[in-house]
Amino acid sequence: MKLSKTAQMIEISPTRRLFDLAKNYSDVIDFTLGDPDIIPAKEIRDAAISAINAGKTRYSANAGLIELRKSIAEHVEKLYGRKVDPEKEVIVTVGAMEALYLTCMAMIDPGDEVILFDPYYPNYRQMVEMCGGVPVIIHTESSEGFHIDMAKLKAAITPKTIAIIINNPCNPSGKVWSKQEVDDIAKIAKESGIAVISDEVYRTLIYEGEHYGIMNVPGLEDQAVLIDSFSKEFCMTGWRLGYAVANEPLISTMTRLSENVVACAPLASQHAGIAALTDSNLDMQPVYEKFKERRDYIYQRAQAIPGLVCNKPQGTFYLFIDVSKFGMNSEVFAQRLIESVHVAVAPGIAYGKAYDYFIRLAYTVDIPVIAEGMDRMERFIKSITECGENE
Repeated sequence: MKLSKTAQMIEISPTRRLFDLAKNYSDVIDFTLGDPDIIPAKEIRDAAISAINAGKTRYSANAGLIELRKSIAEHVEKLYGRKVDPEKEVIVTVGAMEALYLTCMAMIDPGDEVILFDPYYPNYRQMVEMCGGVPVIIHTESSEGFHIDMAKLKAAITPKTIAIIINNPCNPSGKVWSKQEVDDIAKIAKESGIAVISDEVYRTLIYEGEHYGIMNVPGLEDQAVLIDSFSKEFCMTGWRLGYAVANEPLISTMTRLSENVVACAPLASQHAGIAALTDSNLDMQPVYEKFKERRDYIYQRAQAIPGLVCNKPQGTFYLFIDVSKFGMNSEVFAQRLIESVHVAVAPGIAYGKAYDYFIRLAYTVDIPVIAEGMDRMERFIKSITECGENE
């Protein structure tokens, strides 16, 4: 049976490989996936159960329930001060990943270039390639706080460039994009006539600074695409519920494409999403405080282990660590770590070739589990150091 060249080009990410490998160990400490261990609020769960019991389990419109789209539009206006037409400028998707994929499908022709900043979420590059596009990678230095060099961005734009993808806050680095950076990128996009696709699924997990999103920028209405999700904000990863906000031509195109991909997002999840955005009793502050406490703890532990180098994450729930001093690339380090002490981490190569000597830890488990994981990692590093392997 023939397999397409595109299908054969797409690889399982190193992160997923380590996640799968972790299942072989009964006592593994798993830092691989960004999948919070916190269950959704009772109000969210009850809304889904009520919808199921009431038989609200059939198809919705391809773009999603209008009630949910209205709630999203109101949410966006509250966050960004931008009025959005829920019927024409919002699409509900099966997670933020479908929103990103539909955006790429709707915009990219073969040979079109899309600019990414490394370290980047691996699916960005692969989605661009799946649609026949060409990812153009702009490197950012961890030692400089992953700062964006706007001169490099301008130089990377060609007549084939159609879009820039940004992730704010950023997975895996934990960087929060400054207002100046977002404004500068928006200015360059305006001058070049290209789109800015902004993935902001971690915007509620910011510990240093404030969130300034692409929808905050005035005058970019026809070039901005907001991608967001219920997965991180409301700990609803398995519910597969996300959305995109953009101008009517793009959203209507994405809706036509969605009909041929998934038809619509799950109805129980959509009703839960309405509750997440509208229930006045819902308080997500304790979730934020829990992740901040975990961030502070895991960063302090990493800083205390000789040889590990990392920036303090400003946002997200990831710690991105330079392990180059141990003389192993990220996949070898991750493989030996899980085999030796049963700790699973994501290899940095997944986030760009320039970061093959980094690992990513998702602090989506409770502090006692993080503590055990860091104790094991410290033992592993001590063992290879004493053997002189990093010399």
